Amino acid sequence: MIAPLPDLLIAPTVRAALAEDLGRAGDVTAQACIDADAVLKASFGVRKPGVIAGLACARLAILELDPDAAFVALVADGEAVSAGQPVVQVTANARALLSAERTALNLLGRLSGVATLTRAYVDAVAGTKAKIVDTRKTTPGLRHLEKYAVRCGGGVNHRFGLDDAILIKDNHIAACGGVGEAVRRARAAAGHLMKVEVEVDGLDQLEEALAHGPDVVMLDNFSLADLRTAVARAGGRAALEASGGVNLETVAAIAATGVDVISVGALTHSANVLDIGLDAA
Repeated sequence: MIAPLPDLLIAPTVRAALAEDLGRAGDVTAQACIDADAVLKASFGVRKPGVIAGLACARLAILELDPDAAFVALVADGEAVSAGQPVVQVTANARALLSAERTALNLLGRLSGVATLTRAYVDAVAGTKAKIVDTRKTTPGLRHLEKYAVRCGGGVNHRFGLDDAILIKDNHIAACGGVGEAVRRARAAAGHLMKVEVEVDGLDQLEEALAHGPDVVMLDNFSLADLRTAVARAGGRAALEASGGVNLETVAAIAATGVDVISVGALTHSANVLDIGLDAA
């Protein structure tokens, strides 16, 4: 069971999306064509197989415009679904439902697409110890939702922002004069609960970094042979994260080298929307 995000966290995003769509005058089509007291029964159905995420976004979008709507989820976030399968049944004021339709589908389809792609990566590394993790390459304003969708797909979240872990990248290293010095400074500044990770781009930098005791070393664009060598040299002194050149064709071989973590920006920046539609009963 995946711990759901609280409505309090989701609601502002849903309201902003609704406001963007409704504009200054609301849904003029629904107002012109549909009686104010008309009721509509409908279902959300998936057109292609995938993994569902974001049901709460759809629910809140509809309830925001019709607080009395009946929203019944037929599946749970994180559940794999088949093409043609209904995932929600809803009965609501017709104007409200059709006005909320696009916002509900945009968020549900986007997040389900992230979950679906994540599940493909997770399945590809099954049988290894490697965990599939996301990055900060998220849609502005949707990071909390997209990282939740990664969890729905079986992935693990990397840091959420700049404030919850120290991640020393190549430009940090260049600015402070070297890998070892960067890690030394980070260790001196970090609190006892703050993890320190450093990115290296070669085996020579790996040795220098390990000498200063980072929690995690990111192996950036290493070859498979160098990944295997890095795992052997590290000997468990730090967790190793493979990054760069990761796709569904390469991820299994990367996982087989023995790395602990594989970060995949594509989970959030390149996921296709899962095709989901609203059909009147």
